[in-house]
Order: sequence, then structure tokens, then C-alpha cells
Amino acid sequence: MARRQEQEQARSEISEVGPGILRMELPIRLPGLGHVNMYALLDSEGAAVLDPGLPGPATWRAIQERLRQAGLKVKDVHTVLISHSHPDHFGCARRFQKEAGSKVIAHHRFSFGPVQATQGPEVSVDDLAAQREAGAAGREQPGADPPPAPVPWGGKTPWGGERLRLSLRRRLQWRAMKLLGKGFLPTITHPVEHGDELRLADREMFVLHTPGHTSDHFCLHDPGTGILLAGDHVLPSITPHISGLSSSRDPLASFFYSLDRVAEISGVEQVLPAHGHPFDDLVGRTQAIKRHHDERLEKVKEISRDFGRPATTAEFSEHLFARRNWGSMADSETYAHLEHLRLLGQADRHVGPDGVPRYITG
Repeated sequence: MARRQEQEQARSEISEVGPGILRMELPIRLPGLGHVNMYALLDSEGAAVLDPGLPGPATWRAIQERLRQAGLKVKDVHTVLISHSHPDHFGCARRFQKEAGSKVIAHHRFSFGPVQATQGPEVSVDDLAAQREAGAAGREQPGADPPPAPVPWGGKTPWGGERLRLSLRRRLQWRAMKLLGKGFLPTITHPVEHGDELRLADREMFVLHTPGHTSDHFCLHDPGTGILLAGDHVLPSITPHISGLSSSRDPLASFFYSLDRVAEISGVEQVLPAHGHPFDDLVGRTQAIKRHHDERLEKVKEISRDFGRPATTAEFSEHLFARRNWGSMADSETYAHLEHLRLLGQADRHVGPDGVPRYITG
């Protein structure tokens, strides 16, 4: 597999990608990704920014430098928008609140807790494999901040595996940061819902709730210019991780529904993703993403026929993915697909005396 554009390291140059919209690439240190796009939406009062990177001093320095190139200062940022509750999208929102008094806009379901913290990397197992095969595994971008410590959580997963369990030292660090008020979570001052209208870049844009990757993900549609600010919902060459650890009963069904809804929007001429380069074929890309998951669902059915008996999520996972990709993340994606088939009535679930669910497709 070739290295994907979402894995490219952040460039310091900024670019105008639409009327009054600047793309600013911020360095991040996350598996499968090399940068996150922060978009500055300019208006007569200053700017709003969308998805201000990971928390930490390196990201903050990069943001200040990008703003300076655009002739802006931190205090000019009156609004921060957060596409969804992953740290590489909201990391410096709290810093903007503190230093500029910025209001913070996110979906009303925004919540960073055990589910988000333990569901694994942002991108799918296949795209992490592409990064490894391109020789980029473990490569850290200079000046990038590491991700924050996740919320401590343990116990069993719904498929019978072990959840992430942090060391005692990291758990104590997390609690100390919260007690001292030094956490990285912003206060959402202006929660939004699907269909809400926002005044950005001196024109009207609309909130589109697009659950799947997370339950609180939203995109922004700018009908006047034909632009969709897509977050992680539709990426140019990779697919976001759809986790079995989700607050949604069927996150894959939610993702399919959301893909169909954005594909129906007429007049979209340019998609601005959170990772990778802008692109224009929204419908073609949504179809390709759905096709990828449809092929995986068919593969799951084929594996079940070969077993000829109910099998655990881990057993399915070890036939779906190469050995080097086995683990909790692969199990999580596999579980999301198995549960999707079950809820469609195309698979049965049996729980034995050991408490571990086993699946067989019809």
C-alpha cells in the first residue's frame, strides 16, 4: 500500500481554499496521521477556527505562527468550532478560551470520556497497515505534541476482550490535572444541533450532524460557495475508525446514513477534510467508503461460512486482518461489523457460560 496523503507531515505554508477560508496544517503525533487541518474562517470581526489540533505547547506555537502568517493574532479568534470529540480536533480550544475569550461551538452531544479515550486511533486498521508498509510506522513529526492521557478505564469489552488500562502513574497524573484545573477539555459555550445556522466568514453556513466516527461529529455546509467542511466524516483517501466501543447501538449504520445524507447535498464543489487535501468528488468518495465496508461485511459472512459454527469476535478478526494487525483495534472494527449484521437480521449472537459472545451469519 502506498502512503496516504493524510499521513503527510504538516507544512508551515497556509493556503486559501475558499472565499475567506484558510487551510492551516498543524503537526500531530497519532498513528496513521501526519497533520490535522485547522481552517480559519475570516470575517469583519476577526476569525473563527475549526479543529485547533492537539493540546500542548508545540501545537500552540504552530497555531500562533500560522495565524501570524495570515495577519492574525490569537485575540482575533472570536470563535472555535470543534467537529468532534477527539483530541486532535479540540486540543487548543481551551487555550483560545483562556487567552482570547473565544466562544466554543460543538455538537450538543460533545463528550470526551471512556468511550472516546479507549476506542483506538482515528483511522481504520487498513490505513494503519498502509502507513506501516510505507515505512512510516512510529515516525513522529518534529515539534508535534503527543496525545493526552486518556480517561482511565478498564474491564471487559462487549466482545470479551480487555479494555485499555492505564498505569497507576498516568491515572494519578490525570486526576491531578483535573483537580488543579489544568485539563485540556474546553467549555462548550454554544452547543449546536443538526440544521442550525451559523454566521461564519461573513455568510451563512449550516450544521450537519454526521454520527458514525463519533456520535457527536458534525460537518459544515456553505451553500453560497459550494463548500463542505467535512471533519473526519469524509476523508480523501483513508477511512475513519468505526469503533465497537461506541455510545451508538450500531455505529456502522449511523455512518452509512450520514454518508448518504451528505452525498445528497446538491451543489457541493469542494470538500475540506480534517486530514489530507481538499477534493471535489464528494459523491464518488462516499460511495467508495461505503463499498469498502460492504466488502468487509461480505468477507465476514464468508469467514462465518468457513467456520460453520458460532465464533468469537477475535476469531473473526484474525481472519479479517493480517497477523501484524491483530489486537484490540482490529477486534473493535470487527465487532462493529458483526453487530451491524446482527441488527440487520443477518447474523445470530450466542453468549456461552464464559460470557463471550459468538456470532454466526445466516
